[in-house]
Amino acid sequence: MPRPPEFSDLSETLNSPESPSAPARRRRILLKAGGTLLLSVMAPLRAGAAQIMAVRVWPAPDYTRVTLENDSNLKAEHFIVPDPPRLVVDIEGLELNPTLKSLVAKVQSNDPYIKQVRVGQNRPGVVRLVFDLKEDVKPEVFTLEPVAGFQHRLIFDLYPVQPVDPIARMIEQGDWFKDGAVAVAPAPAAPPAAVPAPPPAITPPPIEPGVRLEPEIAGTNQTAAAVPRRDSKPAPQAVTRLITVALDPGHGGEDPGATGATGLREKDVVLQVAKRLKAKLEALPNVRVMLTRDGDYFVPLGTRVEKARKVQADLFVSIHADAFVVPSARGSSVFVLSEKGASSTAARWLATDQNKADLIGGINMGTHDRQLAGVLFDLSTTAQINDSMKLGKAVLGHIGGINRLHKGAVEQAGFAVLKAPDIPSILVETAFISNPEEEAKLRDGGYQDKLADAITSGIKNYFANNPPLAKSRLS
Repeated sequence: MPRPPEFSDLSETLNSPESPSAPARRRRILLKAGGTLLLSVMAPLRAGAAQIMAVRVWPAPDYTRVTLENDSNLKAEHFIVPDPPRLVVDIEGLELNPTLKSLVAKVQSNDPYIKQVRVGQNRPGVVRLVFDLKEDVKPEVFTLEPVAGFQHRLIFDLYPVQPVDPIARMIEQGDWFKDGAVAVAPAPAAPPAAVPAPPPAITPPPIEPGVRLEPEIAGTNQTAAAVPRRDSKPAPQAVTRLITVALDPGHGGEDPGATGATGLREKDVVLQVAKRLKAKLEALPNVRVMLTRDGDYFVPLGTRVEKARKVQADLFVSIHADAFVVPSARGSSVFVLSEKGASSTAARWLATDQNKADLIGGINMGTHDRQLAGVLFDLSTTAQINDSMKLGKAVLGHIGGINRLHKGAVEQAGFAVLKAPDIPSILVETAFISNPEEEAKLRDGGYQDKLADAITSGIKNYFANNPPLAKSRLS
């Protein structure tokens, strides 16, 4: 095999007699040969470099997520540079391409944590990302295996050093001080929880002896003020406090949920329904609502439960839009937790499907508490499930007035998002988004409004028969 000219020149130079120009000539040839060797080594690397298929940025109050979707598993190293705060990420086996460059334009000015991002080829085979930050963050960088249509994903989650307080955020967004008050039966105080106290409600007028305030939320036709009722015997002193409802719009961010034939995404429609429901509930006296997400971002299943518990929610309502493999499936459903297995094959299938949200939305298994779901399940009590059944029946009855029911009774299955041990919790499947007729309903704002009205009526009826007990933190 003939040798390349570079190697021939090098051999002749090394074996030739020394001359005044020989050292310089030898250096030139060595450099030329070295360059050829470098090119022969680097060429396969560039040819086999990973390809970035898509970049996405998901800003949220809790954290900002940046996703790089690619055709192979990438290795990344990161470090924080202070003053001003920056996150530097070096990604190996990668060459800069237009898709990766487009990340710069994906960061919006209202992002709570990222000011801007710079992208460059740090060295051959290594791309460097520099995130200029608005405040100090705790970054989590991890990879996700291909799942549900996604290829490999490299994830950057930027959490604030001081986590967002869900109660403070709820107070900031809420407007729940209306005329009247919700009176609840006194009960022994529960052990104090390690969360800030909710804001004080408006104190009702002094109560005359023998007069008790009916819970205004319980009435089917509420009035502007609580209606006094005179009893033959003086009633125990009533306790007034805010009622807190946690609304959980399913999916979000990387997890779109189910998609209808015309492209309607579950994550979008359930957020719209949840916001309508929030407004209707907060129109009731002294009712406040927390949304587990109020925008298009992903919240892990366990975090949804934790948020509800941190605000000491009285109820937890998760909102979804069902899907099935055949488009003929239709109807609304309400589900509660089961400790003894699903009430039907369909309920089991649905719970299994919904519980995949963490895999699709993406959680960092390095920091996620894998035992959380099991612990919450073990703590779930018969009393919680019984209360959830009462709430579910009340809501299902009212939804049946606006849409056909898939099943005429509340169903049960092991939904991870319903495993709060101390909060009555239901999951509402508003309709089958996979059914073209019901997808059209879900797209319609008027139908969404009727859904919100029906769920509100069900919650009011639940409290009419099950007044919320006093808690340790009263207002």
